[in-house]
Amino acid sequence: MIPIYLDHAASTPLSDAMKAYLTPLLDLYGNPSSSHSAGAPVRQLIEDARQSVSDFIHARPGEILFTPSGCAGNTLAVKGLTSDNPQKNQYHVFYSPTAHKSMRAACESCLLHTPLKVHADGSIDLSALDALLTQSGTLRPLVCIEAANSEIGTIQDVRKAGSVTHRHGGILVVDATGYIPSLPVRMDLWKNDVDILTFSGHKLHALKGVGVFWKRREIKLNPLIYGSQEQGLIGGTESVLSIASLGKSVSGYDYTAVSSDNRNFVYDHITERIPDCYAVGAPVKSDRRLPQNLYLCFPGIDGESLMILLDMNGIQVSTGSACNSKTLSASAVLSAIGLNQKDLRSCIRMTFSGQETKEQLDYVCRTLKQCVTVLRKCGAE
Repeated sequence: MIPIYLDHAASTPLSDAMKAYLTPLLDLYGNPSSSHSAGAPVRQLIEDARQSVSDFIHARPGEILFTPSGCAGNTLAVKGLTSDNPQKNQYHVFYSPTAHKSMRAACESCLLHTPLKVHADGSIDLSALDALLTQSGTLRPLVCIEAANSEIGTIQDVRKAGSVTHRHGGILVVDATGYIPSLPVRMDLWKNDVDILTFSGHKLHALKGVGVFWKRREIKLNPLIYGSQEQGLIGGTESVLSIASLGKSVSGYDYTAVSSDNRNFVYDHITERIPDCYAVGAPVKSDRRLPQNLYLCFPGIDGESLMILLDMNGIQVSTGSACNSKTLSASAVLSAIGLNQKDLRSCIRMTFSGQETKEQLDYVCRTLKQCVTVLRKCGAE
């Protein structure tokens, strides 16, 4: 049986067309920084990809930097602005406690940092943000949030967060990695609200090893990696194949194919047929939730055990962000939204491609019910 992959928020497969595009590029061995004829076509690949990415998010090519990952972009955004020297530090950092670990950790490493208040569905309390920034003192606010949470699926109101932040003279950093595979990013619409935006390429059917960093031209940053590449902010010879794959993937990206139908089908069947389970995050069938995200809690069951049992039956899901899969601690996102302590380890995440067949969806629903029944029976014995 071919595995049914329901973890597209963690990473996405390469298409046959992408593989065919990349194969001839393996012969382009020149260094993109070289001035001779071996380097020129490699440099052109990078600049063509930069143009494609800028078109994709409705920005200017000169505003686009390529990073090794989304994590690197988040780190550059925070550490590129702040200083560990108290005499030079200009910012009080405010951050979403439901943001990706790379953003949270970067913010928590700063001299002065404060987590934001979030509602039970994971959305940021913008009134509380306004009150915090009012009391922030003489330091400039640096506000760091996610556009959408790829774990529980909640979409943030980026434009309102930007409005609040800028009203207090602050800078808004937005991690769009979880958002952009499902919903378009329009920097021509967000340009008055967002100052820095990051996202990762391999969530968009590109190779791993490339991220995108957009910033306003007037924002000055300290380098993350010293060198001459990418405006001197991320040094090191570029990962050309990864960058080229991203340019290719976004040039043909089809948002009209994004649908919540398969997610809703599974959600309806599960909640009707499996007692005592519930969705975590924004309401499942609302425009405040990512359309292909389903995060479910099964009280009394260990989520890791359920994930393993499903995998043994050919269904690949997760218990949350792949970046946290090696830790033994409970999800920081679930703790931040105040989920019942007993349920913190009883959840699984399914993220759909929209290409699943009716037969596959029926099998998922049937198998999930069987696995939950087995685990609950074992727990009762």
